[in-house]
Amino acid sequence: MDKIKQNSPVLFYFNSSKKWLVKISKKESLHTHIGVIKHSDAIGKEYGSRLTTNKDKYVYLLKPTMYDYVMKIQHGTQIVYPKDLGYIVARAGIESGQKILEIGTGSASLTSFVASIVKPRGHVYTFDVDEKFMKIAEKNLQKAGVSKYVTQHNLDLKTAKKMPLKDMDVALIDLGDPWVVIPQVREMLKGSGAIFAICPTMNQLEKLTQSLVENEFTDIESTEHILRTIEAREGKTRHSFQGIGHTTYLCYARKAYFDRERKKDAKKTTKKPTKKTTKRTTKKSA
Repeated sequence: MDKIKQNSPVLFYFNSSKKWLVKISKKESLHTHIGVIKHSDAIGKEYGSRLTTNKDKYVYLLKPTMYDYVMKIQHGTQIVYPKDLGYIVARAGIESGQKILEIGTGSASLTSFVASIVKPRGHVYTFDVDEKFMKIAEKNLQKAGVSKYVTQHNLDLKTAKKMPLKDMDVALIDLGDPWVVIPQVREMLKGSGAIFAICPTMNQLEKLTQSLVENEFTDIESTEHILRTIEAREGKTRHSFQGIGHTTYLCYARKAYFDRERKKDAKKTTKKPTKKTTKRTTKKSA
């Protein structure tokens, strides 16, 4: 039986739009519009139990999932939402033990989710240039409990002379100009390694796709994912009036070898055939 104790993470759940993610502390209380929730009342209870507030409203004590951490993450930048996270992991085949390269840490929603999958033997190496966002990301990684599976680097790979990693299984890019780092990513990926780029606009997709082809990537695919929830109630089930529409476009590809260099070398070593010239003589008539 998994019981709640001091410092346990808990999701106080009232409904789908009213829920609070906390770390239990005996002396703390959460003041909400449905009443006061005392942390101490949760200690010793089993996850799934419920508490009643001083306003006679009840909240369930749920064990937070990575989805909950992502949705409650402190935003420094736009986050990658679960509807996109799931597809990224499935399409790229991300699994435990893999080495993941990430360029553009942001608020670390993608970082946290991927780290939770590749742990305990795998690792995420994430790069960013903004120290302010990196501090926010570090706090979010700690809250999600995956910080030891992530290494943060304050380095601009666009201008780096030497690539710090090699033989990466998957590369994740969340930049405004992802096409700029494709040559660097290629150098760090292993053969057939996957790449996923987060692109808010179609113009970015166009430039990115061109760069992927130029840098010998194949299996290129661009997608958009829309999530629509259903209000399921007896006798009046319908689509929800609210949904998560466009958040980003996803571009996927895999490192391949087009043999361009071999073909170039072959052309250089192939000699052009020389033309034989023959002289024609004509006899003058006597």
